[in-house]
Amino acid sequence: MCRAHGLAGEFGEDAWAAAARTPLLYPDAVTLEPGADPDALAARIDLASPGASVKDSFADLDLTAAGFRVLFEARWIHRPAGPPAMAPDLAWEVAGDPQTLRAWALAWDDGAGHADLFRAGLLADPDVFVLAGRSAGGRVVAGAVARRGEHVVGVSNVFGRDGGPDAAWPFVLHALHRLFPALPVVGYETGEDLTTALRNGFEALGPLRVWLHDPTA
Repeated sequence: MCRAHGLAGEFGEDAWAAAARTPLLYPDAVTLEPGADPDALAARIDLASPGASVKDSFADLDLTAAGFRVLFEARWIHRPAGPPAMAPDLAWEVAGDPQTLRAWALAWDDGAGHADLFRAGLLADPDVFVLAGRSAGGRVVAGAVARRGEHVVGVSNVFGRDGGPDAAWPFVLHALHRLFPALPVVGYETGEDLTTALRNGFEALGPLRVWLHDPTA
């Protein structure tokens, strides 16, 4: 996402971080190992601009002294490779052109005003797959973003316009099984979305936490 917006991040020993503010809804830093130094991590990101955030992948940081508050807590999820338990009732495709990506983004956004986050540069990344589920009338009604790794495929931005994630997961898991039949699926969810993922064959793993920079909190 950062590359699609012309931003560069840098990998360190224990975290990835971007010196410039990242796109809305995306973290400015992500811990890669437990026990990261919170002061060193905060020094690597832009705290002067409002809205900086950190994905605390192991839920083991305390960033309050740097002016952060906990935005939400979630759980990592994992599902072994394999087809969904339920057959999908949506046709699906991988977005391969700006028009399809735009239709997907508008459906994901549902009028919130953030559809422009998803730029055509995403289509140039060979490891990113924007999955679009279409109704019988051709309308995009569900979707997700998948990123292929060496050993797993990560999934995020799961949505269903009609029926919520419960309607989306069968098509998403079917598409992922067709694209990456040998790869487990991972991600993270919270609240009712976590409960829905568990109903669709995931197991909950360790915790994670997202911090938002808010010096006035």
